[in-house]
Amino acid sequence: MTYLVLKNLTKRYGAAAAVDSLNLSIEQGEFVSLLGPSGCGKTTTLQMIAGFVEPTAGSIVLNGKDLHHTPANQRGLGLVFQNYALFPHMTAAQNVAFGLEMQGVAKAECASRVAEMLKLVGLAHLADRYPARMSGGQQQRVALARALVIKPKVLLLDEPLSNLDAKLREEMQLELRSIQRTLGTTTVLVTHDQSEALALSDRIVVMNQGKVEQIAEPFAAYEQPKSEFVGGFLGKANIFNVQPYAASPTPSIQIGEAVLALEGIAMPAGSVIVRPEKILFTEAQPSALPGIMKTRVFQGNHWLCQVNTSVGEVLVIRQNDGVPVPQEGSPVHLRWRAQDMRAVISSTSSA
Repeated sequence: MTYLVLKNLTKRYGAAAAVDSLNLSIEQGEFVSLLGPSGCGKTTTLQMIAGFVEPTAGSIVLNGKDLHHTPANQRGLGLVFQNYALFPHMTAAQNVAFGLEMQGVAKAECASRVAEMLKLVGLAHLADRYPARMSGGQQQRVALARALVIKPKVLLLDEPLSNLDAKLREEMQLELRSIQRTLGTTTVLVTHDQSEALALSDRIVVMNQGKVEQIAEPFAAYEQPKSEFVGGFLGKANIFNVQPYAASPTPSIQIGEAVLALEGIAMPAGSVIVRPEKILFTEAQPSALPGIMKTRVFQGNHWLCQVNTSVGEVLVIRQNDGVPVPQEGSPVHLRWRAQDMRAVISSTSSA
């Protein structure tokens, strides 16, 4: 059922709209990410849900109750911040217990719930350790345990993994998703990291200049972006202008020297996006776009290539199958399927 509803949520600072008429309905137990560049309004949205920022207009309804006049400390929400905000003079167990003590939970129940939560996040053996003697990942787990132990109605996460190194961040993404699924806690994450949003979310809300550009499940948002902004921000993308090709007996389009039969798909108008991993190196043929290999970078499990063509620079990602891609400076031909193109609308700005 619909659990958290943001209706026409707006926050203005003078004439500038930080968040502009945002509408979003979140189901109970759902994990939703607010994704976008700095200044897009995602953190302001989270702060309005938390009660730290008062909306200029619109409403926030949680489980049927309008939160407009409810103070932040009475909303029953759990929060994890970018810097974790742990109390340095308290042990892990004392940090986790803090919220329960503020609620007046009995000592025995408090101890039991703290122990259970530390076990869930894999820190039972560090219950008596202080934050200064913990790694970043361990501190992040303590902050998560502290937020979850109060059994929050909604868990709000504000860039919680951004201070971790790449390897630990990936590990924590898996752990965070596993914990969220185990507990079934409704969760809203703010992030600028598209891979994090793709990995964790049931749905992604892509924001740009205070507005929502697209709301979709991760696979759909990546494979079927509605705008150039979404396509370019949610992963790497090549954007091509297409022209009808009248000389073909079947419906076809032309991109540079390449002529692609549409094979039963609708004629795209304007711009299309083709993801770099959908593009192959091939032999010269009418459906292939010729170019010169500008740069190739080996990244272990794949090659990242830049190819100069008559329609601009094209990015190509090829999985490492044990065979090197063509050398820099070599002539190449690029091919992709017509069904791998996605027609998109122009956005108000680029990332």
